[in-house]
Amino acid sequence: MNAKAVKPRKKAKQAEPEDSLNRLNSIKPVTNILFNLLFLLLALMCFLPIIFIFIISLTKNSVLRQQGYQFWVTAETFSGEAYSYLWGQRDTILHALGISVLVTALGTVLGVLLTTTMGYVLSRTEHKLNNFLTMLVFIPMVFGGGMTASYVINTQLLGLRDTIWILILPLAVSSFNVVISRTFFRTTIPDAVIESAKIDGASQFTIFFRIVLPISKPVLATIGLFLAFGYWNDWFQAQLYISSDSLKSLQAMLNSIQGSIAYLTKNPTALLTTASDLKKNMPQESVRMAIAFIVAVPIACVYPFFQKYFISGMTVGAVKG
Repeated sequence: MNAKAVKPRKKAKQAEPEDSLNRLNSIKPVTNILFNLLFLLLALMCFLPIIFIFIISLTKNSVLRQQGYQFWVTAETFSGEAYSYLWGQRDTILHALGISVLVTALGTVLGVLLTTTMGYVLSRTEHKLNNFLTMLVFIPMVFGGGMTASYVINTQLLGLRDTIWILILPLAVSSFNVVISRTFFRTTIPDAVIESAKIDGASQFTIFFRIVLPISKPVLATIGLFLAFGYWNDWFQAQLYISSDSLKSLQAMLNSIQGSIAYLTKNPTALLTTASDLKKNMPQESVRMAIAFIVAVPIACVYPFFQKYFISGMTVGAVKG
């Protein structure tokens, strides 16, 4: 009797790991729509104030006094008085703009160089003074010497008052940026790359400038944006240390113009006119908004070009799957 061939039972198909991961990471259409709406709302919350400021800067000052701020402008309420007023100060503003661009560019380059150099040194665990230097950088994040100590050091000891360097050096390095650089270099740059370069006879400067920096674009963009925003928006340094108008930055100059408008409004005798005529003719509120718009827009236009690297740099040290 021939035995019937026993057919092997088919094994149940097991779900492949990739399909399981795709199923776990998939987002339902409803959830995707909710996330898109949330991000759209957050984007509008960031973008609408700039539009609102621009609309107010194009509104007649008399309309602003009578009806308050409005989120639209018509032919009856439109006025370019604010920008005409600032155009009358164009020579001073353009000179101050050049100072701001110079300070921002030079300070950002110098700050990125100093910050990344310090971060790279602290990221090398074999350095004998690593723990001491790490504490030396960390302490200023918690404790500060105060304004008086900084003023005495910058003016009396270093002699930086009324120089372009007083607008650059105090803001060039911060402990927060150094910690970000240190974390990036420690978690991203493989030790094998550094060791192989040492075996080939490369010096520390060669390793840093020719190997480490070219593959560190995220942290360079992150630190660069932090520094650029800080330098561009800074007006306090010029207000505190600069007495010459030829060295005042755009922000400090526009702040002085705004302060002058407020001063003349409260003291109309300075122009030998009445308070009512001065308030009627001077576009006080619209000029303030025009100043804010002029200061905010240029640096905001820089961010989209560095967004990719900025996000990568800010996620340094995050948990990776």
